[in-house]
Amino acid sequence: MKSNYDILVIGGGPAGALAAKTAAEAGNSVCIIEKRPAIGTPVRCAEGIGKELLKEYIKPDPRWISAEIERARLIAPNGTSVSLEQDRAGNEVGYVLDRKVFDRELVWQAAEAGADVVVKTRAIAPIMENGAVRGAKVLSAGMPADIRAEVVLAADGTEAQFARWAGLDTTVPLREMMSCAQYLMTDIDIDAGSTDFYLGNEIAPEGYLWVFPKGDRTANVGIGITGRKSRDGSRAKDYLDRFVAKNFPDGKTIEAIAGGVPVCRPLACTVADGLMVIGDAARVVDPITGGGIGNAMYTGRLAAQVASRCIERGNCSKEALMPYDTEWRASRMGTILERNYKVKEYFITLDDAKLNTLADSIASISLKEFSVSALIKELIKRNPKMLLELKALRDTLV
Repeated sequence: MKSNYDILVIGGGPAGALAAKTAAEAGNSVCIIEKRPAIGTPVRCAEGIGKELLKEYIKPDPRWISAEIERARLIAPNGTSVSLEQDRAGNEVGYVLDRKVFDRELVWQAAEAGADVVVKTRAIAPIMENGAVRGAKVLSAGMPADIRAEVVLAADGTEAQFARWAGLDTTVPLREMMSCAQYLMTDIDIDAGSTDFYLGNEIAPEGYLWVFPKGDRTANVGIGITGRKSRDGSRAKDYLDRFVAKNFPDGKTIEAIAGGVPVCRPLACTVADGLMVIGDAARVVDPITGGGIGNAMYTGRLAAQVASRCIERGNCSKEALMPYDTEWRASRMGTILERNYKVKEYFITLDDAKLNTLADSIASISLKEFSVSALIKELIKRNPKMLLELKALRDTLV
């Protein structure tokens, strides 16, 4: 690890790895620091991603693909199942990854492109000069050090500590932070070709429970509920344990994880002088699905491209870096994030009776082309009692 780089990347997840690879390939000196002793662990993700989305960034490899998925199913409180085939199910359907191997592959590719990689190294404060970020103070294997850089890319995940230390507001309202728990389970009866999402206030209040296959009779079984619904006896793990006891009583849990996922709008601004915020730290997680792998890679690559141009021009001010923020907001990803946030805000207000009504309607709809607007239009036709609120939802999406 040197003391000076063109670009310092804080965090070795998909956002940081794609950023480092892209920046190194552009000829920059790059360093990734990762606070954990190993890349890819612990896994804090359901590990799903769409096939075409993944292929934009890396060639699929059987070494880190646990399962190939054909459909997604939404299961309403009354048991009604709505099946969406792969081409209609969105970016969380296609592959279930092995993130421990996948993340390491991405970082290896960054290293092969020329980036330095340093694990067990934690950023503890930004280096600030005249209000601009000029690197980070770190603890590397317990030893303090300074790493200076023209641009710092903050890819430190949900915690987003570095951006906060640098003066950005990274606060997530309690009701928009999902409290999550997940088990990797084996010896369970599942549909190995389907990712299943269970809805209902008795199952997962203001959230959902998922079963993501990782091969025959093995799956990630997890849940996310809003922070305001989490209390003694009704925490995410409590709901998950009740579901597992009912549906997979003989299953074996071989791994357990817990954490938080922000389902809020993205940060109001993702750049500052000498700083760019990417991936989960930028709050670009899909508000409906909680998925963020593809969005992390997109923002990581884009940020590195913009940073590379700014370094070449000798100007890494907030104004110079702002095209990153402007471009991702105007992109398809940015449009989907805003739309899905509004849809999420509507659906968390629904009681189980309304969820059942909508699921029964969707199950009988045949759409040539699946889209949120087409779906809402059909729901309005079939649910006159919910006319006003469905029209209000539609109008917010225009």
